[in-house]
Amino acid sequence: MTTLVDAAQEPCRGPVGCNCSVVVCPVTHEALIVDPGGDAGRILALLPKLGARPVGIVHTHGHFDHILGTREVAMATGAPVSIHADDLDLYRAWCARRAPSIWSSTNLPNPHRSLPAAKYCLRPAAGSRAAYAGTHPGSICVFIEATGEAPLLLAGDTLFEGGIGRTDFSGGSLEQILHSIRDTLFQAARRNCGRSGHGPETTIGEEREGNPYVGRRASAG
Repeated sequence: MTTLVDAAQEPCRGPVGCNCSVVVCPVTHEALIVDPGGDAGRILALLPKLGARPVGIVHTHGHFDHILGTREVAMATGAPVSIHADDLDLYRAWCARRAPSIWSSTNLPNPHRSLPAAKYCLRPAAGSRAAYAGTHPGSICVFIEATGEAPLLLAGDTLFEGGIGRTDFSGGSLEQILHSIRDTLFQAARRNCGRSGHGPETTIGEEREGNPYVGRRASAG
């Protein structure tokens, strides 16, 4: 079984409560680090405990609270950084705008890959693929696919337990995010575990049924 670090047991949430996920293939021990939004020391301390060898750092989007740990984690591991090409400018600008004395754009590692074209393969047990999310054009979700298992959904800031992401940022679209959730995320198996960028875990089945913004009950109302 692919290991998804449990945020409740190993909290890596950063200063703004962003959930960082470390996904490890139990056979190869290759790992993806998704959204290192801070707590870099805790993230790095987890890796030897898990016997993990990072092969990539993936961002669901470029908001500052999802990238505050990127520089330290990338420098310590040498893992390449990926982000959607449409969020590259945002990735470089957020930290300079928020805390220029600590997080300037020149401090951030230059992404090696653009998503969703990039695909990491954690052979033989797991890989990842990206789907357009809809909070804004550079925002994605990541499905972690493990052989013989339903994919795990790392939803970023698109889908939350009982909520959806904000669309009032530049390029955001309520119509697009609803379309993406219903036509892409909700097509996954009901038992799929979903980890959002903030807050507790949920499942596709729970949100498909009861999410007040995009679930079946909302559609019925």
